[in-house]
Amino acid sequence: MPANADKTEAPPLPEPLRVPVADSHTHLDMQSGTVGEGLAKAASVGVTTVVQVGCDVAGSRWAAEAAAAHDAVHAAVALHPNEAPRIVHGDPDGWSRQGAREPGGQAALDDALAEIDRLAALPQVKGVGETGLDYFRTGEEGRAAQERSFRAHIEIAKRHGKTLVIHDRDAHADVLRVLKEEGAPERTVFHCYSGDAEMAEVCARAGYFMSFAGNVTFKNAQHLRDALAVAPPELVLVETDAPFLTPAPYRGRPNAPYLIPVTVRAMAAVRGVDEDTMATALAANTARAFGY
Repeated sequence: MPANADKTEAPPLPEPLRVPVADSHTHLDMQSGTVGEGLAKAASVGVTTVVQVGCDVAGSRWAAEAAAAHDAVHAAVALHPNEAPRIVHGDPDGWSRQGAREPGGQAALDDALAEIDRLAALPQVKGVGETGLDYFRTGEEGRAAQERSFRAHIEIAKRHGKTLVIHDRDAHADVLRVLKEEGAPERTVFHCYSGDAEMAEVCARAGYFMSFAGNVTFKNAQHLRDALAVAPPELVLVETDAPFLTPAPYRGRPNAPYLIPVTVRAMAAVRGVDEDTMATALAANTARAFGY
C-alpha cells in the first residue's frame, strides 16, 4: 500500500474471476454501505454467494433476516467463543458490540443458546457458528464457559443437520479434542484456518473443511501457505472474514466480499494451479460444505 494511502479507503475492484465463487465467511453487518450494495459489488467481480455469520444473539438474528431477504446470502448463527464468558461473567472483552453488562450466569448463557437453537432450525440458516475456542482474548477464567458453549453448538448443529463453523484461535489441541469427544457434525468448517501443515493433515483425515482468509497472503504467514499446499483440494474454502483480514497489498484497509479474487489468485499460486481451476474447486466445495 502506498505510504500516502488512506487506511479507511476501500481498496479498488480486482479483475473479475471468470468462474464465480462464494465468500464462505463474512460479516456484512460490520461493513459500510447497504447489503444490496455489497452484494452487487461482489457479484461484479464473480463473488456471487456469501455466508453471513452471526457472533451474538442480535447478530445471528440479523444474519437470518439478511439470508431470508437475499438469495445470494446464507446464514450461520452462533455465540462467538468470546461471547460466552461475557454472558456468564460480564467480561468486557467479550464479543458483543452492546458493551459490558452485569454477569448473567449460566442461566443467561442457556437462554442465549436456546435462541441460537431456534434460529438454527430456519431453512436459510446453513451453519452453526462461529463457535469454538479463543485463548488469545479470553483467559483461563473464561475457558469453561467457552467450552460449554462450544459443546452446546456442536449438539445444535448435529440435531438440525447444519454445518459447524469453527473459530479456533490459539486453541488447536483443545478444539480438536472437543470435536473428537463430542463427535463432529457431518460437515465441519475451520473458519480462517490458523493451523500449520501438520494440523491440516489431521483435519484432512477427519474430513474437516479448511477455509483460508486474506491472511494467507501476509508475509509472516508461511505456515498458512504450507497448510494450504497440503490440504486436499476438495476440503479447501475461501473467505474474507470481512471487514477483517484484508489481503495484501491492501492489509489494514477495509475488507469486503468483492476482494475474494485477490485471495483466490494467491491461493492458486500456492497450489500451483490456474485461477479457474482454483475457483471451480472453491465454488463446488463451499456449496457442499454448507449444503446449498
